[in-house]
This record gives sequence, structure tokens and C-alpha cells, in this order.
Amino acid sequence: MKTKYDTYNRWASLFVVTCETLITGGLFYALFLATEDTPWHKILKAPHLQVILTVMLCYFVSAIQIGVVLYRRKVYAYQIIGRVLRSTIFFGVLSGVVLELGDFMDAWSYFYLTFLGLLFVCLAIFRTTMRWGLKRYRSRGGNVRYVVLVGSSENNRELYYELTTQGWMGFKVKGYFDFQPNPEFPQECPYLGQPQEVEEYLEKNGNTHYLFCCLPSKEHVIIRLLIDYCENHLVHFYSVPNIYNYLHNRVYFNMLGNVPFLSLRPDPLSKTGNKTLKRTFDIVFSLLFLCTFFPIILIIVTIVTKITMPGPVFFKQKRNGLNDKEFYCYKFRSMKVNAQADTLQATKDDPRKTRWGNIMRKTNIDELPQFINVLLGDMSIVGPRPHMLKHTEEYSKLINKYMVRHFVKPGITGWSQVTGFRGETKELKDMEGRVRGDIWYIEHWSFGLDLFIIYKTVANALHGEKNAY
Repeated sequence: MKTKYDTYNRWASLFVVTCETLITGGLFYALFLATEDTPWHKILKAPHLQVILTVMLCYFVSAIQIGVVLYRRKVYAYQIIGRVLRSTIFFGVLSGVVLELGDFMDAWSYFYLTFLGLLFVCLAIFRTTMRWGLKRYRSRGGNVRYVVLVGSSENNRELYYELTTQGWMGFKVKGYFDFQPNPEFPQECPYLGQPQEVEEYLEKNGNTHYLFCCLPSKEHVIIRLLIDYCENHLVHFYSVPNIYNYLHNRVYFNMLGNVPFLSLRPDPLSKTGNKTLKRTFDIVFSLLFLCTFFPIILIIVTIVTKITMPGPVFFKQKRNGLNDKEFYCYKFRSMKVNAQADTLQATKDDPRKTRWGNIMRKTNIDELPQFINVLLGDMSIVGPRPHMLKHTEEYSKLINKYMVRHFVKPGITGWSQVTGFRGETKELKDMEGRVRGDIWYIEHWSFGLDLFIIYKTVANALHGEKNAY
């Protein structure tokens, strides 16, 4: 059942998208005027007003389709920017096709690419500014939502802190109901009475927006009465499952047909659309690299390697990949041929390395043959780094949830590598940090996140990394 709050959200989305549509038209016109004495000014094949209105319409459709999340009670900056990126990409493709088919302008020009880049920046600034203003408004008591808790189990206690520790979320918890007062419940959250008294309380306090219930299933009669009351009086009812007895991490609600179930983590890459997008990008990116820069790099590496050390140019090693499947990972050889290559991790002053090998490791050149692994489907450009078989066997026994990192394809680079967990793992805590980063990546994957990791990898390679050895 839709409520007036859902209507507010729709109006908020429409307001944001309308403002951005005007920004889109204004930016296009400003860029058009700024390039008046340049060849860019001549790419339009139709009256500029007609082109601008077409561009604005395309953006409006794109933004409505992708959606707006900045008004949500709890949303992070990267999620807002991610929506902006998706809207800009969707808009770029849609408008490009429309403008080309309508013969309005050359949409595959530097002018239009510049416009799209500037538009992304402007929209990102606009939405983050809107979010900042909304947070300040809620922090000062505006747009408040009042909450009642039914039950005082550990779940609802945790929920209370989630709702109240950040004032900008705009929640006010009135108190809690249970069969008796709970001394472990926060004192600042008052005890309001027994669950049977909830309806009477809500009747007298009509400004309650949300009710969170964590009563055990044996109290199903009371729960059903609460659901019926909430559904008929525009109060959002939420059931909080009692799982803290056996589970202490976040869980996620799913449906299989008509059967609800809880999963331990979100899994964006289990969705066919996301897997297709990631695999398509892997194939296109790796093919472009292997057909352009790689042959030149291969010639240079082969010459220098043959001059500086005997042995093959390539080094291949069995590693664990998707679903723990073993595969051969390819690298440019940076060490002398040795018997410990498959068992001993490289260290900072490893005597097995050559000076040329050190240079390749510092600049990530030694990893470039892994684009072949990407093309073969054993790896992705971004993902958890694949480990030697010996390391997987050892660490899987020492680190809880270590094997979770094998739910996705390993990558040439990854979130852990660009956030300080690259290189030698001298202590167990180093590998634990890497595993936490890998799991975070699996749970928060997005195409935008992959692009950011690639950018960070290139930036780190250019200025050098202390852990690259």
C-alpha cells in the first residue's frame, strides 16, 4: 500500500530530475556559445533550440529510469555518485542514438564527449549539495519520522542505535513496548507498556510513522493485530527477525517465489545483467589492450629479460579462482628460475628478484600478461587477487570467511590492492585485512567501483607503491 510518504519521495525525485534536466539544457547551451568560433560550433545540423530540447528530453527519461536516492534516510556519497554515473551513461547512449538517427548533430564528437564529462561533474556536485542541504534540514528537526519499537530483543536495541546515532537521518524513537521493562534497553528510550497496549497508544499519538516489531513468532496473534492496525492507519510496519542468537552480521532479505529467506550478504555479481556487463567490459578492455599496447610491451620486456637473466620470459603458476577452481596465472618473469616459486611469497629484499624484475613489479608490468587470463575467462580485470595453492590451503584454515573471496573471479587488481593491502603479508592481520577488503568488494560491487579501482591502480603505478615488491 502506497502512503503519502511514498508520494513525497516521488515528488522529491521529480523535483531533482527536473532541476537536472534544466541544468543539462543550460550546460549544453553554454558550451555551444563558448565554442562559437571553433569547429565544434558547426557540428549541429538542426536549430540549436531543437537540439537542446531533444537533449533535455533524453536526460529526463534517463534520470527517471535510473532513479534518485539522495532523499533516502541512509545513503552514502558513493551511492549518489554511482546513480549520477549510471544516469549519465544511459543518457549518453540514448541521446547519442536519437541525435544521430534524427540527424540533429554529430553525437560522436569531442564536443559531445566534453559535454557528457562536464554534465557528470555538474550533476554530481548538484546531488551531493542537495544531499548536504537535506542532512542539515533533518539535523535541525525538519522532515522527522517518528518510530515505535515493539519488543526489546538485541535486534531492536541495535536498531535503536542505528536510528538515533546520526541525527541527519531524521528519526525520533518515541519508546518501546514489551511484556516487561528491559533493564538492558537504553534509558533514554522510555518503556511505553505491553504489546497489547500498542493500538491504544497509536490512536492517541497519530504522528507515528514506523513500527518495528521483533516479538517472537509465538506471539503471532498480537503481531497480526499490529499488522492490521498499521496497514489501516498509514503506519509502516516492519518485522525485525530475532537472529542475534546465532548470527551477528548483516543479513539481506530475498524472495524465492513466495518464500522469504535471509542471505548473509548482497551479491550484485549473481545477477545476470551485472555479470554480463562485467564480462563484456573485461573482453573489450583486454582485447583492446592485447591488440595495441601489449605487443610493444612484450617486445621490450622480452629483449630486456633475455639480456638480464636466463630462462623463459613468461612465468605461469597454478592459483585458485572462481569457486576454488585451479587455473594457470600468467606473469612476466621477474625472478631467477628457482624451486620455491610456488611456495614462497616475494619479500622486499628477495634475492631471487633481479633489478629488472624490481622495476616490473614496481610498475605492475609483470602483471600485464594476466589480460590473457581475462580473455580466457579465468580472471576479471578487477577482483580479489588470486593466491598460490599453498597459501589458499593454509589461510583457509586460519582466517574465518577466507573462502568467500572465491565466490567471484579473481582480478588483475582489486579493492584491497588499492587500499593498502598489496604485497607481502608479513603477519596474519595483513591477510585478514586483505580478505575483509575482498569481501567488501564482493558485497558492494558496481561498474563505477570497478572503474574507480582501475583508475587508482594506474595512479598508484605512476607514482610508485612502497608495497610493490
